[in-house]
Amino acid sequence: MFKNRNLAIIALVAVVNALGYGIVIPILYTYSKHYGMSDFENGLLFSIFSVCAFFSTPFIGRFSDKYGRRPLLIISIIGTAISFFMQAFAPSAFFLFLARALDGVTAGNISVAQAVISDTTKPEERAKGFGIIGASFGFGFVVGPAISAFTVSYSPALPFIIAGVISVIAAVITAIYLPETNKHIGQIEHKKMFDFRKLWHALFDPNVGMTLLITLVYFLAFGCSIMYGFQPFAVRVLGLNSSEVSILFVVFGLVGLLAQLFIVPRITKMFGLKKTFSTSILIVAISFLLMFLSRNMWMFVFASAVLAVSNALVQPLTNTILSQETDEKSQGTIMGLNASYMNVGQIFGPIVGGVLASFYIPSIFLAGVVFALICFYLSFKVLRPGIRKESAF
Repeated sequence: MFKNRNLAIIALVAVVNALGYGIVIPILYTYSKHYGMSDFENGLLFSIFSVCAFFSTPFIGRFSDKYGRRPLLIISIIGTAISFFMQAFAPSAFFLFLARALDGVTAGNISVAQAVISDTTKPEERAKGFGIIGASFGFGFVVGPAISAFTVSYSPALPFIIAGVISVIAAVITAIYLPETNKHIGQIEHKKMFDFRKLWHALFDPNVGMTLLITLVYFLAFGCSIMYGFQPFAVRVLGLNSSEVSILFVVFGLVGLLAQLFIVPRITKMFGLKKTFSTSILIVAISFLLMFLSRNMWMFVFASAVLAVSNALVQPLTNTILSQETDEKSQGTIMGLNASYMNVGQIFGPIVGGVLASFYIPSIFLAGVVFALICFYLSFKVLRPGIRKESAF
């Protein structure tokens, strides 16, 4: 399957990242409750990963240019492993926060993995390489929650230990088999690590501003209602345990993966890009409303499955729209900005969810409805013919 050994190792790194996230996230809420944390504190716990990832990713990318891809990959994977073991044996809530922060700090290894693909493949082969990363993430997001579902009943700490062991194995394989791929070590451009001014002005760009704003608001909805709100609702309103919550995440991941593989291309071809995009966002809003109204598991499962399909449409279509709104020279810059807005949404979404859960848990999904409807309104303002102007990017 892998003619390029480096691609096989990068696929392993992507699987490890997704497995770790998939194993930990479905059980983090119930696990943290053992430490007496409030809903607001839980929102902060979910958010701190994204905060640290937002600030660390540019540094990890820059260091990989300066010191090489291989050492940065190894160090970041080891950091992820340490964070999992810290969560497994955390003596207090403070160490949980510290572990999630460390995991976020080392989360930039995917950007290094993408750089390895660029280093070792011809331009015409890179799409396949990046597709392998996407498929590896999809696999990890399905298998990770399944591991939690079958192990958390033995010990709440066991899933974290398994995630840590998998990460250690990945670090060893990377150290032994991955050669250094950066042939220009030390030849770096001295640019700003963070250009907050560009981040702000991008929202007002005539070509891509509305699409970037949709990304920001959409991930606010996703961070509030799914990253965080899914678990307190399932546990405290529906009365599900950690294993059952993990199984729901397996369903969500599996339906989303199948939708990306088989539904997205057909639906887009049938109805057109813009119409499919707007309709998908509206279905996301309806899904959140169904979740708000759910008072039994089967209605919640149905709503989750509908959300998984519609979400599987929204995210790749956002990237497709951005690529059409941007000239060829600016593709990388715009995708980087889009990733920054995703991170910002994932920072503040769980905090909003934690605050709302402190008052009324189902209101988390009402917030998701509002955010999604804002995105639905904005979706009619993307890809507008005749407005293309010279972009600032």
